[in-house]
Amino acid sequence: MSDARPDGRADTIVVAAGRSTRMAGEDKLAIEIGGRPLLAWTLAALAAAPAVRQIVVVTAADRRAEVAGAAWLPPSVVDVVVGGDRRQESVHAGFAALERKAPGETGVVLVHDAARPLVEPSLVAAVAAATALHGAAIPIVPVAETLKRIEGGLVGATVERTGLGAAQTPQGVRRDLLREAYRRFPADGPETFTDEAALLEACSIAVHVVPGDPGNLKVTLPGDLRRVATALGGPRPSRTGIGHDSHPFGPGGPLRLGGLEIAGAPALAGHSDGDVVLHAVADALLGAAGLGDLGRLFPADARTPRGIASSILVAEVRRRLEAAGWRPTGVDLTVIAARPKLAARLDPMRDGIAGLLGLDPTAVNVKASTGNLDGAEGAGRSISALAIATVESIG
Repeated sequence: MSDARPDGRADTIVVAAGRSTRMAGEDKLAIEIGGRPLLAWTLAALAAAPAVRQIVVVTAADRRAEVAGAAWLPPSVVDVVVGGDRRQESVHAGFAALERKAPGETGVVLVHDAARPLVEPSLVAAVAAATALHGAAIPIVPVAETLKRIEGGLVGATVERTGLGAAQTPQGVRRDLLREAYRRFPADGPETFTDEAALLEACSIAVHVVPGDPGNLKVTLPGDLRRVATALGGPRPSRTGIGHDSHPFGPGGPLRLGGLEIAGAPALAGHSDGDVVLHAVADALLGAAGLGDLGRLFPADARTPRGIASSILVAEVRRRLEAAGWRPTGVDLTVIAARPKLAARLDPMRDGIAGLLGLDPTAVNVKASTGNLDGAEGAGRSISALAIATVESIG
């Protein structure tokens, strides 16, 4: 049975109601690439596909108003609706929106993951055409890696990969078949289906396979986002963190501050050398990269050598950032102290911090607040520092 719609184009449901559980607490669809959120890129890719007629976006209740009012929403988006806790409930909500607009209409419905912004018009067309011809179709990429079954943390067996493939989206189904599937397995029922093909399989509805596209990447982990940003040609993703530290003056000397040794001033108390400036910078960088804080990395006990130079701590923080796929791009720092006088030392601090982070000195700003202070800083009993750091992904 072929598509009965005169123009042969498909209606598309974009599923954007997930919670990005593996993206360190960030909504991956809202992360900007080239000045536009990831969701905008996905919708633009679909809107540019000649096989797509109209689009319904399914999002979370707390994001619906923002998405519906976004300036980047393509004209082909005809509705933005609220999804459910499970993918199948969200897809059903999108299908219900299409049914309200054209009850009982025939034709093809495509379902696409909002986190796949690199989908090519040719793949959309291939899935739509195969669905119109066969009733249901999905793109599949053959599994290239050797698969292992894991049992209790050990390799239990090698899995034969012949005949295995990874499913992508868009997945297509004829509207009459989808209605029948929902009649047999209501979306809010006890059964859970990981994708539309699984629902159709449960109904013994044959699903045709078309060749998938290895470049049709789904953003799941932070590294995926960096790959997508590179493919789209936009600037690399960046993040910002804040760090703060405060230490009282202690016995002995000299003072270590911002990587400088200041003779004649008492040292700051601490398990390390007490350099609050470098500690604040390190915490800001760790926060930007989502890597915890300095206290967890270097606890003030026997695991960290007493009196360790804070420059060593910063070097280790930088190494961990790079291992996680991030690099520093800028630091803005304020030192809060009534003593000692710092005006002549701010530029050397800037240059030293820039050297530790591999930055041009123009990317580091160091300033001091020394007058009209209250608290321990104003009384000259302690020094504190506040840092804001930015990092960008390593492409």
